[in-house]
Amino acid sequence: MHLADQSAIITGGGSGLGAATARLLALYGVRVALLDRNRDAAEELAASIGGVACTCDVTDENSVRGAIAKSENAHGPARIVVNCAGVLGAGRILGREGPMKLETFNHVLNVNISGTFNVLRLAAEAMQQCEPLTPDGERGIIINTASIAAYEGQTGQAAYAASKGAVISLTLPAAREFARLGIRVNAIAPGPVDTPMVSGMAEEVRSALEASIPFPSRLVFPEEYALLVKHLIENTAINGETIRLDGAMRMAAK
Repeated sequence: MHLADQSAIITGGGSGLGAATARLLALYGVRVALLDRNRDAAEELAASIGGVACTCDVTDENSVRGAIAKSENAHGPARIVVNCAGVLGAGRILGREGPMKLETFNHVLNVNISGTFNVLRLAAEAMQQCEPLTPDGERGIIINTASIAAYEGQTGQAAYAASKGAVISLTLPAAREFARLGIRVNAIAPGPVDTPMVSGMAEEVRSALEASIPFPSRLVFPEEYALLVKHLIENTAINGETIRLDGAMRMAAK
């Protein structure tokens, strides 16, 4: 799919991976709608890239439907959807104060997998009404964000790893179901990324983390995630895949 003049929806678009993706796609002529609970961050970025900001809770059906409608009114039907909204939710299953609260576990899953699924299903519902863009019959693409924690979840990452494992498990059956519609579904599983979510870690912790990454021995840049999003959009043969973006890192138990 060519990028120029397409319409895109990016959840979690006000910061981190979503913001980097929005900036890059806008450079290539994509009209971007930023869905985020942080209205100020989304509006500030939207103003700088000629996009539109949509205050949105990805776990709420009406909120997502409203954001999709606002995006379509501003830019036309979205052919590109990138699910970046998510939370970390670190904590041991059995901590010093007892077992993890069930509501804590459920919150992480609600945002990371139910929110991803909610956007995926409603975006696909709208996207199926579009005319095909290519001789292959492609109508659009949905890109989910997983994590290498889905494969090598560390101690204290049970909720997060479970939610991201579910994102990976969702991606292939969704791609197979949407194949008849010409809608591709892929996922990216980043290693540690240099975003606001991890910027608060102590310098010694960050240095040790970077030393565990074979090459390049540093955190993933958000712009590198964005570059992979761009390639997935343009390469029609990639479908139903989860691609690691981690410098060959394999996380230890803790």
